[in-house]
Amino acid sequence: MTTGELTPSTTGASAFPEVDAALRDLAQGEAAWARASLGDRADLLDRVAALTASKAQEWVDAAARFKKLPAASALLGEEWLSGPYSVVTACHVLAQSLRQLAVGKSPLADARIGSGPGGRTTVQVLPSNIFDTLLLNGFSAEVWLEPGVDADTARRDAGLAQRNPTETGGIGAVLGAGNITSIAPLDTLYELIAHNRVVALKLNPVTDPMEPVLRAVFAPLVELGAVRILTGGPDVGSYLVHHDAVAHVHMTGSSITHDAIVFGTGEEGAERRKANTPLLDVPISSELGGVSPVIVIPGEWSDADIRFQAEHVVTQRLHNGGYNCVAAQVVVISSEWPQRDAFLAALRTALHEAPDREPYYPGSATRVAGARADYPGAESLGPSGGRTLVSDLDPDSYRALLTTEYFAPVLGVIEIPYTGQRFVDEAVRMSNEEFVGTLGVNVIAHPDTLSSLGAAVDEMLEDLRYGTIALNAWTGVGFLTAAATWGAFPGHTLDDVQSGIGVVHNALLIDRPERTIVRGPFRPAPRSILKGEFTLSPKPPWFVTNRTAAITAKRFTAFAAAPSWKALPAIFASALRG
Repeated sequence: MTTGELTPSTTGASAFPEVDAALRDLAQGEAAWARASLGDRADLLDRVAALTASKAQEWVDAAARFKKLPAASALLGEEWLSGPYSVVTACHVLAQSLRQLAVGKSPLADARIGSGPGGRTTVQVLPSNIFDTLLLNGFSAEVWLEPGVDADTARRDAGLAQRNPTETGGIGAVLGAGNITSIAPLDTLYELIAHNRVVALKLNPVTDPMEPVLRAVFAPLVELGAVRILTGGPDVGSYLVHHDAVAHVHMTGSSITHDAIVFGTGEEGAERRKANTPLLDVPISSELGGVSPVIVIPGEWSDADIRFQAEHVVTQRLHNGGYNCVAAQVVVISSEWPQRDAFLAALRTALHEAPDREPYYPGSATRVAGARADYPGAESLGPSGGRTLVSDLDPDSYRALLTTEYFAPVLGVIEIPYTGQRFVDEAVRMSNEEFVGTLGVNVIAHPDTLSSLGAAVDEMLEDLRYGTIALNAWTGVGFLTAAATWGAFPGHTLDDVQSGIGVVHNALLIDRPERTIVRGPFRPAPRSILKGEFTLSPKPPWFVTNRTAAITAKRFTAFAAAPSWKALPAIFASALRG
């Protein structure tokens, strides 16, 4: 990003008339949005959901083209779930929240509210209905609120800016991500609903091929004047975010881009950051990724457990080719775990044998080369040798692995010389103090191990300072859950932004969320049932090794758009073949 010091008020003739036109349209559209009732807004969201479902195949096809995925690839399941499925489900839950508010009820009126560690109020967001229970059996998620927010306050304050719908917040500029295709539309919906701002969405150039589909999907909001979609390079984005008409900026990307927007570039930008004197004169929220750990708590695992969890970890790294803000980058294990060698061997095999794909994200090869320069002893794995495994490290050489988000198919392993509670304590300390970023952390542990830890499990979840924590699941499940919150742990500042400021998704419009906790089954069905876990979930469709992921995810998306008991057998049949 360039610094964009020049604004329309100082340049005379505009270098970007399409941006100026979009902002003029939005200034008028803000009045129309303010006049729209809560019921009208819910109806608009229903229309967006229906259009998303009708354009879902075009959406996935467009994503497949720029991500270089063959038409027959099972990996297209990633595009169904992290694309149209996510937008359809978000629209439905947001619309439900608006309709609750329209009749004087809280969006949390029907939610299951409980209590968590430290006296925190918790809100169950998965499962939310019988279909969630059947389709995602064994998975759950809850949002923990900040300490001091009681249940009555949570219910009263849910709704955010939609509690006063006629008080609009001006124009919000959203800079979309270049990796997951639902990020830009979901961020647009959150800006529009949670903050009651009309939105200028600037797509990342990588995802410009999505523009026709997104324009069709957002047609009802575009026609009203509440959304405009822009394309172009960094100069367009810079001009937009520094425009006098913009009241707020939200971005998804890197902390480097964030700092360039907020403070400028070069030595002057560095000095502004050091002095915390922003160049940007409007508020900015952000989701910026980081280095995500996977904490593997030692226990007694079967051979099948080891293979499954190795595939689980590799999925957390290789989903979307490794180009995810919350992709797992560092596995933390115990050097004293008797099954250490077996797990590392399975991890190496899974990383090597996972389906091959072409790198599509700009700069990937450079970042992989950087990792190999940092760690000359790293292994090259995969059918084309494009994956990197960094292991057998001396503790003094961890730093680059823990502080550099490689944003590429690079996976590292570090070892702690402890077991039991001491291992947990040290892994939590390292995750909080030595890793860059606070977006997501994954924890894997055998049910017997969790039982033996007892109350220490809740203490671990409370102590980990991350926006999403997944226990025997992937934090990506939190991303896919519309009512869950998504973002960094609270407390970052402009001059030390880490994984960002604020949250998105949050379709129940919860005020003052702190984190989302996701839980999943340690084993897939039917083995889970034989071991007494009582979950019906087979290998999840987001696993990179799932053979029927594309078919299952496509059926999931159709079901999300129009739930039907008749559709369930086909989904189950496909899922069980995965």
